[in-house]
Amino acid sequence: MKKKDELLKVWAEQIHDLSYDIEDCLDEFKVSANVNNGPTKVICVVGMGGLGKTALSRKIFESKEDIGKNFPCNAWITVSQSFNRIELLKDMIRQFLGSNSLDQVLQELQGKMVVQIPHLSEYLRKKLKEKRYFVVLDDLWSLDAWNWINDIAFPKNNNKGSRIVVTTRDVGLAEKCTATSLVYHLEHLLMNDAITLLLRKTNRTHEDMGTNKNMQKIVEQIVNRCGRLPLAILTIGAVLATKQVLEWEKFYKQLPSELESNPSLQALRRMVTLGYNHLPSHLKSCFLYLSIFPEDFEIKRSRLVDRWIAEGFVRAKVGMTTKDVGDSYFNELINRSMIQRSRVGIEGKIKSCRVHDIMRDITVSISREENFVFLPVHDGSNLAQENTRHIALHGSMSCKTGLDWSIIRSLAIFGDRPNNLAHTICSNKFRMLRVLDLEDVKFLITQKDFNNIALLRHLKYLSFGRIFSSCIYTLPRSIGKLHGLQTLNMSSTYIATLPTEISKLQCLRTLRCTRVSNNNNFSINHPVKCLTNTMCLPNIFTPSVSSDNRAKQIAELHMATKSCWSESYSVKVPKGIGKLGELQILEHVDIRRTSTMQSKNWRN
Repeated sequence: MKKKDELLKVWAEQIHDLSYDIEDCLDEFKVSANVNNGPTKVICVVGMGGLGKTALSRKIFESKEDIGKNFPCNAWITVSQSFNRIELLKDMIRQFLGSNSLDQVLQELQGKMVVQIPHLSEYLRKKLKEKRYFVVLDDLWSLDAWNWINDIAFPKNNNKGSRIVVTTRDVGLAEKCTATSLVYHLEHLLMNDAITLLLRKTNRTHEDMGTNKNMQKIVEQIVNRCGRLPLAILTIGAVLATKQVLEWEKFYKQLPSELESNPSLQALRRMVTLGYNHLPSHLKSCFLYLSIFPEDFEIKRSRLVDRWIAEGFVRAKVGMTTKDVGDSYFNELINRSMIQRSRVGIEGKIKSCRVHDIMRDITVSISREENFVFLPVHDGSNLAQENTRHIALHGSMSCKTGLDWSIIRSLAIFGDRPNNLAHTICSNKFRMLRVLDLEDVKFLITQKDFNNIALLRHLKYLSFGRIFSSCIYTLPRSIGKLHGLQTLNMSSTYIATLPTEISKLQCLRTLRCTRVSNNNNFSINHPVKCLTNTMCLPNIFTPSVSSDNRAKQIAELHMATKSCWSESYSVKVPKGIGKLGELQILEHVDIRRTSTMQSKNWRN
C-alpha cells in the first residue's frame, strides 16, 4: 500500500497542473473559502482507476489557502480493501488532532487489557463535534466500509460546514454515500491535454511533433490506446522517454505483451487488476468473458447477457428472471467502472458498452493466465492449452496445434474464416458447444453449414447472419432436437418461415429474426418478375457465376418464392410458438395466419 501511495503522489504532482484548475475544482466541491456553517456534506469523486481521482483530491487537500486556512482539522485516509479498523482510527486521530492527542488517548487507555474501537471512536467524535474538518477517504471499495467509517468516526450533529471527500470507482457506491448532485464524475483528458501530457513526460514538444508527421501519427495512436487515461499516459510515457521516436511504433505494437513483462508498466497493470481482484466471484467470469470481443468493439448488452446466461455465469435469484439478474451484472460492471457505456437508448437504458483498450489488454492477459479464453495472436504463440473451453477467433487467425474441438464450450468468430476451420461449422467436432456466435463473421455462411445443426445437441446460444454473410434460406427441421437452446438470433438471413419444430424448443427465451431487405435478383414485392427470373435459373449454375454468388442467388430465390405476397420483412413463425413457456423476447416476426389467397385479396 505504501508503494502505491508513493506512486500516486508522484504522478499526481505531474498531472494536476496540466489537467485540473484549482479554482474550478474548489467550486465544484463547494469548499471555497467563503463556505458557511451548516451540515457536513459528503462529496464523491467517481471514475475508473488511473483517471485522476486521487490527483484531483490531493490538489484540493494540499491547497493551504482554501483548505488549511478554513478547515483547522484535516486528514487524508487511504481506505484499503482490507483495512485494519483500529489502525485506521488511530491514523484519523493522529492527522485530525495531532500525534500528542493520540499519545494522550492511548495513555488514558493504557490500563485496559485491549484498546477497543469504541474507546477510540468516542474520543474522536467528541473532539470533532465542535470543529470544522476536511477529510479525504481515498479509494473506497464497499458500502460496508463507508457505513462503518461514517458511523464510528464522524459526529452526527456537526454544523460547522465540514466536508468529507470520497474517491471511488463505483458509481452505485457513490450514490449511496451522498446526494446525486454531490457526485462528481471525473472525465477523461481532452485529446490536446492528453497529447501535451505524453509529450511532457517524454521530454518532447509540440514543435517536435509538428516537424515529424510520423511522430504525430504514433503519438495520437498511443494516446488513443491509453484512452486519454492519465495514469496510462504517464506510465507509458516514462518508458517511451528512454527510447528514440523511431522505436515508439514498435513499442506501440508490442504494448499488450509489454504490459505482461515490462517491470516499468507493472504499476499500471496493478492499478487495473486491483478493480478485477475486488470483483465478487460471480462477476469475475463475466468480466473476463469480455476478452472474447475484439479491441474497441461495441458490445451489445443483450448479446453479452444472453451469452452469460448460456454459459451458466448468471445465478438465479428469487423474484427475478435470469435476464434481469444478467442485466444487474452488466449494470454493476458499468457502475464499478470496469466497462464504459457506449450507446444509451431514449429511455435511458444502456444498450451497449466498450472496454478501455488498456483494460482489455490486461484482461486478455489475465484470461490467458487463468486459461479462461484462448485468443490466437500474431506473435506465433497460438498453442491452446488442453483444458481450454472458450475460443475467440479474430480475422483469419487460427490455432497452430491440432486442438481437440470436442471439449470447446463456446466459439466466437469475428471477421474472415479461420485458416484451420475449413470443415463445416456444424460438425460433430463441436458436439460439446454451448455457445456458437457467428454474428460478426465476414465469410459466407451457407445452407450446408447449418444442415447438421442437430449435432450440436448441447447448444444454448446460436447467433448468425449479417447481410452479405449469410445465405441460409431455411432452418432444418432437426433444429427441434436442440432441447436446451435458450437464444436463437438470426439477423438478415433469407429465412421467410420458421419450421414447426421451433415449438419443441421449450427452453427458448429469446428469438430474434429478420430477413434481408434488398434483393438484387428476385423481388419479393414483384411476384411476376420473380417468376420470370426463375425461368433463367440454369444461368445461376454457369461457370461465370462464383460459388458465393450462386449460393446467394439460390437463397434469394427461395425466400422470394416463399413470400411473394408478403409486404413484411419479418419472419413467419408457426402456430405452436405460443406454447413456449420460457419465451420472453420475440422480435421481428410475422404472426399473421392468412392464407396465400387471402393475402392476395387483401393486397388487391
